[in-house]
Amino acid sequence: MLKTIQNEKLFMVTQPDHAQIAGYLAAHWGNEEFNAPGYYFKSDDSNRLKDEIVLAVSEHDNGWWEWEAAPDLNNIDGLPLNLTEVLTNLQEGMDRWRVGLRRLSQNHPYASLLMSFHAYWLYAQNIIDNADAAFIHPLVQKTSLLEYTFSEEKLENAQKFISEIKNIQAELITKVKIKTDCTHWLDEKHLKPNARFLQLMDGLSLSLCSNLIPPNKGEAKGLGEDEFDLLEVPRKGWQDRVKIKIKPQGQKRIVCEPYPFDIDPLPVFVPARIFDLPIEKPSNFQTHWHSQQMQLIHFEYCSNNK
Repeated sequence: MLKTIQNEKLFMVTQPDHAQIAGYLAAHWGNEEFNAPGYYFKSDDSNRLKDEIVLAVSEHDNGWWEWEAAPDLNNIDGLPLNLTEVLTNLQEGMDRWRVGLRRLSQNHPYASLLMSFHAYWLYAQNIIDNADAAFIHPLVQKTSLLEYTFSEEKLENAQKFISEIKNIQAELITKVKIKTDCTHWLDEKHLKPNARFLQLMDGLSLSLCSNLIPPNKGEAKGLGEDEFDLLEVPRKGWQDRVKIKIKPQGQKRIVCEPYPFDIDPLPVFVPARIFDLPIEKPSNFQTHWHSQQMQLIHFEYCSNNK
């Protein structure tokens, strides 16, 4: 669960809803300046590859389904724990990845493979030496948000999990190769920009759904109000990567420089449950939670010309 406090209100967005927003952004990515996903390297089936990438982005947090249906609750407000609270349990986090990475693997091994790289780099950036800077997630490009997850006593388990992810990746690669018409998708000129693309869409969505993305200056406000940079963004291909400046203009209007989407401006609607503060702790969470009307927060991405 993503929990953000603004103006005496608590905004709550589920992990699967955040992932769906990321998928929406992925589906609209691409214009004359930026190649759409699936088009970073030559292919006769770029549209089919794009489908797999968009699926991976939109389902990258599907390991959270079960938790979000019956979440662990905060002792103070009686509502689901925030993501940062949940991440302190390393074992449960790894178990969610084990479920999520296999959920679509039978029919969509390539999408699952991209999701596995997302998991790998979230852990590897804190563990392995000389980690590839091109895969630093926007969550941690300026802070050590996830560092506490890997305290010394947990480091060995995290290292073992990275090895486990590599084994899962080997299985997924084998499944992709069985579909002989998809083998070329494994070329690093496809795989690297596609894996990075998932990270970027995750970060962009998190900037709308939470206050977890570190801003260029000061403390994060969240919900689309922070200026930050998307780094290592594939433009035409893996060897052509740029920085996109994300610049809020007020009233939920956000300028992207340069602009990467196919519609200008691009409307985005984030579903959230919004509670006035202070909150009276509910005695029966499920009934209380589902009685709350879902509200849509309207954002708009645009170029500097709009």
